[in-house]
Amino acid sequence: MSVPTLESGARRTERAESSVTAAYARLTEVFPGLRVQELTAGDQLPRGGGWVSADRLAAAGPDFEEFLAWDDAQVVEDYGLRARPDVVASFALHRYAWPATLLFTVPWFLQRRVPRYPVQDVAFQRALGRFAVRPGSFACLPDDPAAALPGARVVPDEEALRGEVRAAVAEHMGPLLDGFGPRMRRRGRALWAVATDEIVEGLWYVAHLLGAEQRATAELEQLLPGATKPYVGTAAFRTLSGPNGEELPTRDRASCCMFYTLRPADTCVTCPRMCDADRVARLTADAAAAS
Repeated sequence: MSVPTLESGARRTERAESSVTAAYARLTEVFPGLRVQELTAGDQLPRGGGWVSADRLAAAGPDFEEFLAWDDAQVVEDYGLRARPDVVASFALHRYAWPATLLFTVPWFLQRRVPRYPVQDVAFQRALGRFAVRPGSFACLPDDPAAALPGARVVPDEEALRGEVRAAVAEHMGPLLDGFGPRMRRRGRALWAVATDEIVEGLWYVAHLLGAEQRATAELEQLLPGATKPYVGTAAFRTLSGPNGEELPTRDRASCCMFYTLRPADTCVTCPRMCDADRVARLTADAAAAS
């Protein structure tokens, strides 16, 4: 389970523009199932109609329970069996966190700008694949024309900007991990391993759509080189050799997505419990099917 199901079809509305608007527009061009609506500072986040704010999810109250109930029903519809409560919670967090981390990593990757979105400034409508965000400050490099804009925080170099990515994602995801953790029966390092995987696999997938997968793997390795707490491990990319000597890129997840509990024979290709021989067979078959 790598890419959450995000349906397109959201009605276009007028939106505010910010230093990262162009990055979100490019994201939607290559991944039409996800759109980001930018609000102005005084706008209220959307409510009702399937929208849920990130702070309400983090609070683990009624909105949180409704969010999990959707995943519980979806598992039954998709697989014909009911998942364990911790598995439902893991799926629900994934369906939020995978696209949510793109709010930070895509502007960094495309524009070298890193916005800050505390949980109270983000809402999600997953049936439509829509985020609403209330922009605040953002980090950028000294030679960026956006450095003169209100809310800009200029950092000295690329490593400092990578630190801003790590901090911005941690600021947003920390409260959500606290909310989801007890239901997932995970805590601490195990939860941040999930966040690490969402950062890496989300941008890896979008970069493939952008035709920039090789650059993304190199930059993700610099973003998560290890020992960057609270994140766990490295980006963990590696290359396997196919039957004809072809290179097959893969990575080892830091966490388990729990999909094996529904389909034991259908292990994710990045799962650390999958041996290299099986990975080569799966990756080779996938490449042949795509050609």
